[in-house]
Amino acid sequence: MKFATKAIHAGVHPDPATGAIMTPIYQTSTYVQRSPGDHKGFEYSRTHNPTRTQLQDALAALDNGRHGICFASGMAAIDCVIKLLQPGDEVISTNDLYGGSYRLFTKVYEPLGIKFHFVPMHDMAAVRAKVTERTRLIWVETPTNPLLNIIDIEAAAAVAKECGALLAVDNTFSTPYLQTPLELGADIVTYSLTKYMGGHSDVVMGALVLNDDKLAERLSFYQNACGGTPGPQDCFLVLRGLKTLHLRMQRHCENGRAVAEYLRQHPKVEKVYWPGFENHPNHAVAARQMRDFGGMISFVLKGDKKEEAIAVLEKFQLFSLAESLGGVESLSGHPATMTHASIPAEERRKAGLSDSLIRLSVGIEDAEDLIEDLAQAIG
Repeated sequence: MKFATKAIHAGVHPDPATGAIMTPIYQTSTYVQRSPGDHKGFEYSRTHNPTRTQLQDALAALDNGRHGICFASGMAAIDCVIKLLQPGDEVISTNDLYGGSYRLFTKVYEPLGIKFHFVPMHDMAAVRAKVTERTRLIWVETPTNPLLNIIDIEAAAAVAKECGALLAVDNTFSTPYLQTPLELGADIVTYSLTKYMGGHSDVVMGALVLNDDKLAERLSFYQNACGGTPGPQDCFLVLRGLKTLHLRMQRHCENGRAVAEYLRQHPKVEKVYWPGFENHPNHAVAARQMRDFGGMISFVLKGDKKEEAIAVLEKFQLFSLAESLGGVESLSGHPATMTHASIPAEERRKAGLSDSLIRLSVGIEDAEDLIEDLAQAIG
């Protein structure tokens, strides 16, 4: 079954009671049992909910996986993965990492005895250099947030296999439309469904997708035991969003390319980060493991002055200044003070994240209108 067909049909089925083609919102906390322990597969909605079950099945199908597990946020999904570890275990992750992930790793789990190494993972030699007998997890973002660095998933999977570690890939920027990490050797794929998968800036949710039955059983146990599950209304919204994922991602990619090309030739722009450029670091890897290059772009103005970047952000009319990304509307952000403020300034600079960097989530509006907005804001 091709992706577009799966996006609409996979994992979902008409309501058996009424024939409703859209999955109902099962707004219930509990379910009547015929006799103690004799039920229809649903006991309590923290554990299972029919709306959530269909969403989880749909997500698994899109990633060509066996199991989908949904959470109340992307961070809850990441937290569930780290719960697989024990004090003394070590994790290797990229030094260009979403600020919320960095905060969870360093402020919550490092004090509990888990050691994290943050390295430039586009260089696999840097990853190998940090492998020890205690390495239990390799955590990948690709493209990274916000510098759009490309990490070779197959190469990371080889390192993980050699040292007996799990490989988790945050696929939020790409979605399964552009990249399917399980097919490249990943053990776990994680998403902030808040972003492209939901696609309409109206829901907060996260998910894990994987193949291993025993690992899925363990993660599902944590999902239920720790309680970070989403409600049926949010699950319904993401299910609805998935049905147009392929159409939206195609337009995000088309508009992203147009905006990136415009910024690259703008006389006031010093550098543009977009993996579709042939001179982008690891472009060849991106071309191999991605089907297109997405709608996320970052850039720095000439002079590299924070105040000038902020002035541009304040002038935007279509690129709304807001947290998050991946919605139908275009968004702009200043990572140093917004999404990545929780990362110390010294660490940001070491990773190449300038205080004047502007991040764009290019939406699905008309590309000419978006370019006109860039032109008037940059000047």
